[in-house]
Amino acid sequence: MTEPSIIPASEQHTATIIFLHGLDDVGKTWLDEFNMFEISKKIRHVKYIFPTASIIKISKNNGTPMTSWFDVYGFDENAKEDQEGIEKASQLLNSLVEEEIKNGIPPERIVTLVSPHTLGGVLALSTWLPLLTTFPKALVAGDKKVNLPILQCHGNKDLIIQINRARLCEESFKAMGFKEYIFKEYDGMDHTNCDQVRILFSHQSNYYFVECCLNLSNSIFKIHR
Repeated sequence: MTEPSIIPASEQHTATIIFLHGLDDVGKTWLDEFNMFEISKKIRHVKYIFPTASIIKISKNNGTPMTSWFDVYGFDENAKEDQEGIEKASQLLNSLVEEEIKNGIPPERIVTLVSPHTLGGVLALSTWLPLLTTFPKALVAGDKKVNLPILQCHGNKDLIIQINRARLCEESFKAMGFKEYIFKEYDGMDHTNCDQVRILFSHQSNYYFVECCLNLSNSIFKIHR
């Protein structure tokens, strides 16, 4: 992985957003999107980290090399999954969180789904929950996990990751007992960067979700596209 693109906090750094790009993308794409929408000027105490995945061969695209957090065999719920690659990506994310802890963000304000830490919240944009059948076994941190704020947003015109897979994730999160999970379906929205950032920060309820997570004392908040 190359060095991540970063927007530093413009006021005292008390929270961090780690934003993951999608397939065949780079972190700087999203840094530019956040700058275009002037996100860092709206939430000034936040450091924004945009890592870029390594280039690997993607089975779904006939072995074409491109940036990806793990190998992708398909986008439907029956597709084979790269468990080893997914776990490796999870470890990489945890290392980014650990680095933020070293920089002064207290660990008690952190919560993730499958790490010993806890983040302020999770935002999932046009994505899915990998390893769905084994994921419940990874919830090892007790009752604190079910109180993790999660906002999942998906367009019903997404032709890459279709809405049915997002709805399946919704059913799974609710079945696992997450109390602060919210699913929002957007009519007419497809799989585009600009629309995803726009609905995140232009819709008042979504913006309020982000603010609530980040305004908690010294929280870290991870966003996954």
